[in-house]
Amino acid sequence: MAEAGSGTVFAAPVPGVAVTLLPGIMRVTAPNPSIMTGPGTNTYLIGHDALVAIDPGPDDDGHLEAIVRAAGSRLRAIVVTHTHPDHAPGAASLADRTGARLLGYGARDGFEPQATLREGSEVTDGDVLLRAVYTPGHASNHLCYVVATQEEDGANAQVLFSGDHIMGGSTVVIAPPDGDMDAYLASLERLLRFDPPFTVIAPGHGPLMPEPQEMIQGYLDHRLAREAAVLASLRHRGDAVVEEIVGDVYTDVPEALHPIARFSVWAHLRKLAGEGRAVSQDPNDLSASWTAV
Repeated sequence: MAEAGSGTVFAAPVPGVAVTLLPGIMRVTAPNPSIMTGPGTNTYLIGHDALVAIDPGPDDDGHLEAIVRAAGSRLRAIVVTHTHPDHAPGAASLADRTGARLLGYGARDGFEPQATLREGSEVTDGDVLLRAVYTPGHASNHLCYVVATQEEDGANAQVLFSGDHIMGGSTVVIAPPDGDMDAYLASLERLLRFDPPFTVIAPGHGPLMPEPQEMIQGYLDHRLAREAAVLASLRHRGDAVVEEIVGDVYTDVPEALHPIARFSVWAHLRKLAGEGRAVSQDPNDLSASWTAV
C-alpha cells in the first residue's frame, strides 16, 4: 500500500484560501458549496517558477482573484478535467486576466481550448510535467492528470488529479446520455492498475485522499454492489421504472437525494442492457419501463 508522507496536507478545503498541499502543489477552493460540489470546486496550481492551473471552476470574480493572488505572474497554462459548469466556466476569464493558454479535451459547453489534450498528452508550460489520462464515464470528455513530484521529506509522490472521476465525501453521479457507467467502471479499473501507483488523489471536490488503491477499489465495489441491487430489484418487480428501483436500492440515502440517484440507476440499467441483462423499449428515456432478461 502506498502512503503519502507526513508533509502532505490533508486538511479540509476552505473557500478562498490558498493552501500548499505538497511542494509545487497549491489548492484554491471556489465558494460554490452544494450537495453536488461538497465544500466547493478545487482549483489546483501546479509548479514552482511557472504554474499550470487545473479546473478554474465557476466564473466567479472572487475565486478568480484568489487564484491570481496565489499565482502572481507565474501562470502559464490552464487545463480542465471536463466542461461541467462547476469546473470550466472560469477558464476564459482567468486566461484573459493572466494571458495563460487554455488546454482541454475539446470545445464544448462554452469552453474553447487553444490546444486539445488526449490520452498521454503532456503539459509542459509550467516547470512540472502533467500527463493527461482519458477517463470517460462521468463525462465523455473527462481527463484526469498525473503529476510526479516530491514531498518535503524527499519521498516520491505520484499525484492523481481526479476531477469528478473520484470525489471526496461522496460517490460520483453518472448521468446519461453523456455519462456512461460501463466507461466509468473501465476507467476506474485502469486507474487501479496504473504504474507506478498513485500515492495520493487530489479530487475536484474535497480534501486530498490517502490510500488511492483502496479508494479506487472501494468505488468499484460500491458501484458493482449498486448494480447487483438494481438487477435484483428489476427481477423482483418483473418490470419497473427508474423511480421504483431507486426506492428499492437507495434505502441508505435520504429521499431528498433520490432525484439525483435516478441518473446513476438509469446508467446502470443502460449498462445492463448493453450486456443483455435488461431491456427497455427506449433506453434513452429516463421515464421508460425496464424488464430483466
